[in-house]
Amino acid sequence: MSSARRAGLPFVDAKTPAVVVLPGPVTQDEVRGLCDDVRALLRSTGASVLVVDVAAIGPPGLAAVDLLARLQLAARRAGGRVRLRDPAPSLRALLDLVGLRFEVEGHAEQREPPLGVEEEVEPGEPAV
Repeated sequence: MSSARRAGLPFVDAKTPAVVVLPGPVTQDEVRGLCDDVRALLRSTGASVLVVDVAAIGPPGLAAVDLLARLQLAARRAGGRVRLRDPAPSLRALLDLVGLRFEVEGHAEQREPPLGVEEEVEPGEPAV
């Protein structure tokens, strides 16, 4: 028995990620529903990136860190990842402090310089 093959590949728009806007501080009761929504959104759209707009999340605290960690876990379980949009500098600092790394929309990742790049040395400077 054989099944008919679909013509071509499924259409996936890689330039348009799924977007979730957090309207404000989220209560602990709402976290489970948001995680379910994240999984469902990634599965239904076929997107590999979920953009979470955190501009209105309120003052950063451990509740925000817990929420973002759970959303990241839910996204990974659905085969995706989370990218933050408009995080406050204090939220980014708190996430760095607890060791959570997120991509931030519009910011290049901090990386080591590429191999093979050498610094220019002025004549007369000692070699290091």
